[in-house]
Amino acid sequence: MATKHNQILEHINSLPVGHKISVRQIAKDLNVSEGTAYRAIKDAENKGYVSTIERVGTIRIEKKKKENIERLTYAEVINIVDGQVLGGREGLHKTLNKFVIGAMKLEAMMRYTDAGNLLIVGNRTQAHQLALEAGAAVLITGGFDTEDHVKKLADELKLPIISSSYDTFTVATLINRAIYDQLIKKEIVLVEDILTPIEKTISFRPTDLVAKWHEYSQETLHGRYPIIDENLKVLGIITAKDIIGVPIETPVEKVMTKNPITVNGKVSVASAARMMVWEGIELLPVVDEQNRLQGILSRQDVLQALQMIQRQPQVGETIEDIVTNQFIDTKETKNENMYRFSVTPQMTNSIGTLSYGVFTTIVTEATNRVLRVHKKGDLVVENLTIYFVKPVQIDTIIEVHPKVMEVGRKFGKVDVEVYQEGAVVGKALLMVQLIDR
Repeated sequence: MATKHNQILEHINSLPVGHKISVRQIAKDLNVSEGTAYRAIKDAENKGYVSTIERVGTIRIEKKKKENIERLTYAEVINIVDGQVLGGREGLHKTLNKFVIGAMKLEAMMRYTDAGNLLIVGNRTQAHQLALEAGAAVLITGGFDTEDHVKKLADELKLPIISSSYDTFTVATLINRAIYDQLIKKEIVLVEDILTPIEKTISFRPTDLVAKWHEYSQETLHGRYPIIDENLKVLGIITAKDIIGVPIETPVEKVMTKNPITVNGKVSVASAARMMVWEGIELLPVVDEQNRLQGILSRQDVLQALQMIQRQPQVGETIEDIVTNQFIDTKETKNENMYRFSVTPQMTNSIGTLSYGVFTTIVTEATNRVLRVHKKGDLVVENLTIYFVKPVQIDTIIEVHPKVMEVGRKFGKVDVEVYQEGAVVGKALLMVQLIDR
C-alpha cells in the first residue's frame, strides 16, 4: 500500500502539463492534511514535476530529460528575471529554444523570431503582437505593460507574455547565466545515469538457498547480489565471503550481510566512488526514498563513468576549471614536478588576495597531477591540512611544488609547498586514497 506522500506524488504526476495546483486543493481532493500536501508538493518540485512561480502559483510542468536540461521553461524564466505574467499563463510549462533581443527595426526583428523563441523587447506593442503570431513568447523589459488585445491574443495562443522591471541587458545576462548553470549540472553524472537497472539485476529472496548463489555465480561470474523482500526493499547483500564453508541448503538470510550500505540514484558518481573506496566495497544497491531496490552500481561502472567524464569536453566552466586551466607543467628537474600558476581576478577574495578555497583547489590539483606520474588512476582526498598560508596578491605568478612523501597500493601522502618569488607563501599536507583504473 502506497503512503499518502506517494499517493500525492502519483496524483500530481497524473495531472496535465500546465495544470495549476494548490496545497488546499490537493488536501481536499485526496483527503489529507495540508501539511502532508505541502511536503509532497515540495518533493514534487525537487523531482521536477511542478514549478512554483511568485505571483502565479504552482504549475504542473513537464520533467526535462537530462540531455535537454539546457532548455529553460517560461516558468523558470519568470523566476530568473523576477517577472510577472501579463497573459498566456497556460503556456508557462513550455520550453524556449532561444531568446532574441529586439534591439532593431521591426522587420529585421521578425526575421529572427521563430516559434518557440522568447523575444526580449521594450514597450513596442506591435512587436509584441507579431512575435505572438509567429509562435514566440514575449518578455517586456523596463517594467512596461502591453495593450489588452495583445494579452487576449497571448491567452488564445497559450504563449506567455511576461514583464520584468530589469533592463534588456540585465535580463539577457540573467538568462545566460541560468543556462550556463544548467550546462554545468548536465556534466555531473549521477548514479541513476549509470546503474544496472533492476530489470537486469539478479536479486535473491531471504528464503532462497545458498545453492542458488552457486548457480548464478557460475552463470554470471559475479559473486555479489542484493537480497530483497516482496516489496523490493533491500534486506541485505550476499558475497562470496559469506558462503565460504556454508552448506548449499542454507537459506541466504542466515549468512547475508544485513543492513548493507546503499546509495540513492540522485547521488553523484564521485560521491558514490568515495563511499566505495572508503568502505572497501565492490557493489552498492541503488534504492529510492523507501529503500526499494532500483538497481545496482559496481566499482567497474564507477571507474568507467569517471574516465568518461574526464574525456568529455567542458561545456560549462566551473571555478575549479578556471583554476586548473591556469596550471603550467614545467618539470625543470628529473626528480621533482613543479607547476606555475597565475592568480586571476576570479580567484581572489574581497580584499584582492588569493582565496582559501582556490588555494585548496591548487594543492589538490597539484597532488592529483604528481600522483599520476607514480600511479595511474583517480584519487579521493581523505585528509587535507593547510598549516601555513600568506596573502598572495592578484596577477602574481606562484610556483607549486608537490612532494610525494609516501605512495602505496591504496594510499598516498603528499606535501605541497607554494612559492612566490622564492618565498614560501603556503604549505599543505594531503592524505589520499587511490582508485585503480
